[in-house]
Amino acid sequence: MDFRIFTEPQQGATYSDLLRVARTTQDAGYDAFFRSDHWVAMGDGDGLPGPTDAWMTLAALGRETERIRLGTLVTSATFRLPGPLAVAVAQADEMSGGRVELGLGTGWFEAEHTAYGIPFPPLRQRFEILTEQLEILTGMWATRPGERFTHRGEHYTVVDSPALPRPVQDAPPVIVGGMGRAKTPALAVRFAAEFNVPFQAPDATAEQFGRVRDACRAAGRDPAELTYSVAQMLCLGRDDAEVARRADAVGRDVAEVRENCLAGTPGEIVDRLGTWAERTGTTRVYLQILDLSDLDHLEDFASLVVPEIS
Repeated sequence: MDFRIFTEPQQGATYSDLLRVARTTQDAGYDAFFRSDHWVAMGDGDGLPGPTDAWMTLAALGRETERIRLGTLVTSATFRLPGPLAVAVAQADEMSGGRVELGLGTGWFEAEHTAYGIPFPPLRQRFEILTEQLEILTGMWATRPGERFTHRGEHYTVVDSPALPRPVQDAPPVIVGGMGRAKTPALAVRFAAEFNVPFQAPDATAEQFGRVRDACRAAGRDPAELTYSVAQMLCLGRDDAEVARRADAVGRDVAEVRENCLAGTPGEIVDRLGTWAERTGTTRVYLQILDLSDLDHLEDFASLVVPEIS
């Protein structure tokens, strides 16, 4: 099981804040630093000093880190046209030396669309847009130098694109996720290297992973080709008092956090992770860190939990 740090900068973070977290992520031995792609704070937070652009951030971090993978969980297909998104991701991949991954989804948070003038079509249409964007992105990255890429769909037409620039990787790994029962697993089978279930209990996660594995077998793809991952808020404490302090620091009730998140003392979290692995087959965990000033939180998990898992 490998562990990745996952941040929510729309809740209030500067690039410098994210750089400190990314460098701590690298120094502590984690596999990757990921961030959300949102424009408006959620809940009661004011979001000050304001949002940061996901792909601009990741490109810069690619120049200021050396080892960790970098990506989004997840970029909304409503935010960017597929051609410019392919350019941005490929450039970030080059700037990082081939360490970028793309999580892409339909988008769901209507308030951030209206706040920044972004169209927010109905869910059916957003799934169509997501499907075409995945077709275009993977198609462009599969186009060899000197060849041209064309796509004619309901929402996008791409004609004789040179599909440049090229990413350093043959194609940045694509992450698809969510709890959709049919369309989401089908997209994962076609396009994804990884399937992610965010913020669900083990039983619900196991059911969704089962749907994805069934969809793979029905399509003739080996289910083992996919990485199966989850995202969970982390609230680790050396004792109960520290668990409560870290829950309070992000405005959460400690009892609710213990019930619904990856929360507790090191021994408790080791046991929870064992349950996740046994019940769901999870091999990767994104640790959602909400207090970006608490770098000790990342270091504590790396020193107190990871060795016990290994």
